[in-house]
Amino acid sequence: MDKRSSVTLMAAALAAGALFGAGCSDRSSTGSVSEKMDRTTDQMSVAADNAAARAAAASDDGTVTVKVKGALMTDPALKPLEIQVSTKDGVVTLAGAVDSPVQKERATQIAQSVSGVQSVVDNLTVKSTG
Repeated sequence: MDKRSSVTLMAAALAAGALFGAGCSDRSSTGSVSEKMDRTTDQMSVAADNAAARAAAASDDGTVTVKVKGALMTDPALKPLEIQVSTKDGVVTLAGAVDSPVQKERATQIAQSVSGVQSVVDNLTVKSTG
């Protein structure tokens, strides 16, 4: 199962759990069945919206990671290097070893220029020469 399917399945499970919990928690409240259903539906809608937002954020992070990796691959000096890229809430982390401080700075600049990147954590190291 790919990551997107897993996230979608998780969002659906969270929404179902919220529906069950909302229905169970409304037993002691007063009001007609219609009012209880309306409250439960509203609670379900909020839970589904929250789950969808979390799923979208996870999807966006994956998209940002792919964009940054692609942008790094277009730079001839960085293409042969193994730079690891990860993204969490729009914060991109670069890791790995580069040959020079210039390459390190260039990788950070490229990552920062990608749409959707909030900030860059530079965990790149410069290989020692000698």
